[in-house]
Amino acid sequence: MAKNKLKAVIFDLDGVITDSAHYHYLAWKELADELEIPFDQEYNEKLKGVSRMESLELILMNGNACDKYTKEEKEAMAEKKNDNYKELIKQITPEDILPGILPFLKELKAEGIRIALASVSKNAPFIIDRLQLNEYFDYIADAASVPNAKPFPDIFLAGRDEFGFESCECIGVEDAKTGIEAIHRADMKAIGVGTPDQMAEADLLTTTDKLNLSEIRQCFDME
Repeated sequence: MAKNKLKAVIFDLDGVITDSAHYHYLAWKELADELEIPFDQEYNEKLKGVSRMESLELILMNGNACDKYTKEEKEAMAEKKNDNYKELIKQITPEDILPGILPFLKELKAEGIRIALASVSKNAPFIIDRLQLNEYFDYIADAASVPNAKPFPDIFLAGRDEFGFESCECIGVEDAKTGIEAIHRADMKAIGVGTPDQMAEADLLTTTDKLNLSEIRQCFDME
């Protein structure tokens, strides 16, 4: 039986390429404080890998306020949070690329392996630009154009379909449990770079500074 050949690596953004989670936390914290809803770092973990509107619903749930606001009011809140977040992430520079990521991107590029970004963040293109990584990504999936957010596989399938590959020829890299589930639902192998408890379902658990093509190929028996 022929081995599958690795043709594409599809990355999540936050917690994998860079860590903008702190900026998300600060922006959500400001909104929660305005709404007088309890919100701290521990509760913020529930928002990991979750879309903006779903994150807002989780925060409102924590204040028993889900039914207190109209759809339009919620959309305005989410937009306000995002405006604040966009101001905060203007501070991001190439120094904020997580350890090992740039050498890994260069290795993939040198080997002719396609690279895609599958992030639920609508600010992903802006962040990649701030990190000066545009030249490495062949495709950035548009979170606004996929029907369903993670844990649905849509955004990973968007990267696969853009290249015209099979799922067995792609690998996803994630740091969130919902992301690992999304990768598997796309019938791809999943590399986890998060905590062991969150990455229990990952096919390979590692850290960004240890990501390399040799380890991935050996782990997934690819050539």
